[in-house]
Amino acid sequence: MTQPADSSSPADADALRTLLRHQASTVTVVTAPGAPAVGFTATSFTSVSLEPPIVSFCLNLGSSSWPTVSRSRYVGVHLLARQQQELARTFATSGIDRFAAPTRWRTGPEQVPLLEDTLAFLLCRVVDRVTVGDHAIVLAEPELLRHADVGSPLLYHRGRYAGLAEHVEPPARRAA
Repeated sequence: MTQPADSSSPADADALRTLLRHQASTVTVVTAPGAPAVGFTATSFTSVSLEPPIVSFCLNLGSSSWPTVSRSRYVGVHLLARQQQELARTFATSGIDRFAAPTRWRTGPEQVPLLEDTLAFLLCRVVDRVTVGDHAIVLAEPELLRHADVGSPLLYHRGRYAGLAEHVEPPARRAA
């Protein structure tokens, strides 16, 4: 595999941020109960373990959501559908009531705010928080899951929201 001659740079925060924009990520919204409830858009959600089932997401320690998430026993993780770009933008915007209309949500088990019409959601019990640099890695065990049988995820790539191209089956090979 060859590398372009101009692709190397010192591995500082700006260079890492630029590089990571090349990685397409599923867009999620994490919610936590509180007074008031909090929620934020995240692209750092991942599966950590299947036995036991553990997932993770990362959150900046300076985030307005961190104080609530740092104390929450439960969180909701919502995988957004391709058409939910506006919902992703709402939960990525600071200084607004993210749960105000037109956001559609309800209070779920353990008082966790659950967003309506997402591609999937997980109600998770937080099992650990690990501080690394300016972020916390939140490890959580899913206790309740729901997912749609149709639809495609909203992705984030190169600073923009994107979706998957429609799947096209390759033409059948002809017998020789």
